[in-house]
Amino acid sequence: MGESSADWAGIAWTFLAEVRRRSPLVQCITNFRVHGPDGQHPSRAGASPAMLHSLQELPDFTPNADALCVNVGTLTADWLPAMKLAAELAASSGRPWVLDPVAAGASGFRLNACRELVGLKPTVIRGNGSEIIALANASVGFTKGVDSSHDSKDAVEAAKSLAQASEAVVAVSGAVDIITDGKRVVGASNGVPMMQNITATGCSVTALISAFVAVDPSRAFEATASALSIFGIAGEIGMEMAKGPASLRMHLIDSLYGLEQAPVFSCVKISGI
Repeated sequence: MGESSADWAGIAWTFLAEVRRRSPLVQCITNFRVHGPDGQHPSRAGASPAMLHSLQELPDFTPNADALCVNVGTLTADWLPAMKLAAELAASSGRPWVLDPVAAGASGFRLNACRELVGLKPTVIRGNGSEIIALANASVGFTKGVDSSHDSKDAVEAAKSLAQASEAVVAVSGAVDIITDGKRVVGASNGVPMMQNITATGCSVTALISAFVAVDPSRAFEATASALSIFGIAGEIGMEMAKGPASLRMHLIDSLYGLEQAPVFSCVKISGI
């Protein structure tokens, strides 16, 4: 029997409270344009992000981080070795790591790189519908750059297949965020449409997932669903004060920082699919 909405609210709040209490160190190898957002959102939730990708530093740093976040948004041949080494070090050290396969199907180089990273056993894979379908099918096809051509619900079967093949939790962002471990499937329905108009919200929520997984890697499924819901709730609260995407970004960050238990318990929308 699956968790009720009340159960999920308690789970989500526990994860957020634990991130705030422990302030996990999250190493982020991420794309150039989101160094700010990727750092802001985990830190406003209580984590301690570190933007570090030098091959020379990884052996000393990565095994001591609480989690690793790899985002391939501005992927280059120069950065790929660092991403792969960091993933190997995290896995060999028993640290969780999260992959964001940005625009995975946009080119053969990008798809092959993402497939190599999936082979290094990420704990969680978070992407939009088109990215998850491309990874599951190992296919290059028409994409809208980093934007999705598919609704998240179009990718449920692809997500389940990818989760089973990779042994990772797979999350598909959309109007309803889909989370699966290959057997269980839940949807998180928090958030507002304008969040799609803010650059790097997907990248930022992947970093937040990394922080949540860091505090309890054995419950990566619950951590992922909780992070997506919490991020969406912060967007809902921020939207009450926002006039457009720019002010929503500011109010979302403030709302995440100040989020209290009562709105979490009243607003979490996670249910089985």
